[in-house]
Amino acid sequence: MSKQAYKVCCFFRRKFKLKEAEAPDEIKALFGTYSENGLMNVDHLHKFLKDVQGEDKLSLEEAESAMESIIKELKHLHIFHRKLLNLEAFFRYLFSDTNYPLLSTHKVHHDMTAPLSHYFVYTSHNTYLTGNQFSSDCSDVPIIKALEQGVRVIELDMWPNSTKDNVDIYHGRTLTKPVDLIKCLRSIRKHAFVKSEYPVILTLEDHLTPDLQAKVAEMVNQSLGDVIFCSGSECLSEFPSPESLKRRIIISTKPPKEYFEINNIKEEDDHSKKVKKSAEEEAWGKEVSDTSHHLKIYNENEPDAAEFQEEEDTHEDSQQPAQNAAPKYKNLIAIHARKGKGGIKDWLKIDWNNVTRISLGEEKFEKAVLSHGADIVRLTQINLLRIFPKAMRLDSSNYNPIIGWSHGAQMVALNMQGYGRYLWLMQGMFRANGGCGYVKKPDVLLQIGPHKEVFDPKRSLPVKKTLKVKIYMGDGWNLDFDHTHFDMYSPPDFYVKVGIAGVSDDSVVKKTKIVKNNWIPAWDEEFEFQLRVPQLALLRIEVHEYDLAGKDDFGGQTCLPVSELRKGIRAVPLYNQKGEKYNSVKLLMHFDFV
Repeated sequence: MSKQAYKVCCFFRRKFKLKEAEAPDEIKALFGTYSENGLMNVDHLHKFLKDVQGEDKLSLEEAESAMESIIKELKHLHIFHRKLLNLEAFFRYLFSDTNYPLLSTHKVHHDMTAPLSHYFVYTSHNTYLTGNQFSSDCSDVPIIKALEQGVRVIELDMWPNSTKDNVDIYHGRTLTKPVDLIKCLRSIRKHAFVKSEYPVILTLEDHLTPDLQAKVAEMVNQSLGDVIFCSGSECLSEFPSPESLKRRIIISTKPPKEYFEINNIKEEDDHSKKVKKSAEEEAWGKEVSDTSHHLKIYNENEPDAAEFQEEEDTHEDSQQPAQNAAPKYKNLIAIHARKGKGGIKDWLKIDWNNVTRISLGEEKFEKAVLSHGADIVRLTQINLLRIFPKAMRLDSSNYNPIIGWSHGAQMVALNMQGYGRYLWLMQGMFRANGGCGYVKKPDVLLQIGPHKEVFDPKRSLPVKKTLKVKIYMGDGWNLDFDHTHFDMYSPPDFYVKVGIAGVSDDSVVKKTKIVKNNWIPAWDEEFEFQLRVPQLALLRIEVHEYDLAGKDDFGGQTCLPVSELRKGIRAVPLYNQKGEKYNSVKLLMHFDFV
């Protein structure tokens, strides 16, 4: 046991004992039940894993392998006998990375043979930006980072360079500094399949003349030629599957149109607007509200046709289909995109012989779901729907992705340049299915009833499952942070916020008590969450340090897909605000479904 000293004033210091983490009483009792004479053998471990951890199908041979893995991981501690665990070894195993809370960290286990429209896809917006949406640099570095994190949809905005003889990537009508297209393409080819073998989709925003489109075709074939997927047809009745597109890169954009000049910088009221943020939002992002509360801000009346024009299409209204568009460029487009012309009922019409990708801004999408939620679910059963952030998000903030997912939208595009709770939800969703970037949509979003009815996210549903969550304790902050990081005068006062992000009736946040002056807080509190659509639910966990004098400090977060939670006692690793995993910080928790 060591001590930490905190300076109170010039002459006085307060000393606090720094204890080692100790197993909670419930863990001690379990160890007593599943051990003999203070030692746990393979048979005891096997029974514990089946009875408590819910691993019903685990064989004795697999338990032996698990025991060997535990001993190998903890061998440096010298706290066990040969093929036997004492209480300390058992406790450390429960708190180790081996005891992960999700089904699998690397193994893909969803059916990957359905059409692309049956999957949520890890999607980025303006992927090339290094910071804000108006004046930051453009680079291939954020593209590389996104791919290495498992992002599968990369967006590139293509514009003529200053001399009109080459292609730059930048955010049009802003002051962002460009990067060469060829540099981005080469980086995409190099890093596309580092994290996942499943297809990368390039959504291109095209502002080019036919001769520059031809140049793009040359660059794409030169950089990506061996992995580019070409459908061979302008009309597809069904998208191919992720499994059939492994290690392929797919281009998606609108068919080429005639180019006409516009100014690179356009004065827009949105660019000068500033949204005042609360202290909490500045610290770690806006709180996640339930869907119904969020949508109350919109008018219930159906929007007129003009409201459904895409942000990136505002300059294309007067264009006619190009007669001289580069054929090689057209042939590269495997997923044809279109904008929602006319009113909402027009773009919701389904052509069963021609699947496509539709893009909508967040505000227009959220207005549409008020009156046509079920119709959007039906549309996304065969077509791809991409949602992108509104132009006013100059700081690269984000919107609630749950609204898009609960209506079947596959490509909910978020800004990856910042951080905050909405981005944490995105990271949590795509921890599922081995982190491959594709998550199979739940059957409820794909089913068609006997009367052609589909899932309606606004309809109240009965409770399907109850998730019981117990938070025992936390550890690791004293290893990852300086002892005065949270408080200059004493150890931290931690509490946990735990809740569900999902459909409206499932969304809720609860909070533990505050444990004062302790680097290894023990809360020992249990919560229950009633779930109506558990397949769309994410378990949100945040740790904060209470500050009486100002805003609370951030102590870690994670989001976990409820559908992949493993029952039993699990070690839950926490992440920083940017989504980077802490080296040591974890919570010990218990999960159960009733």
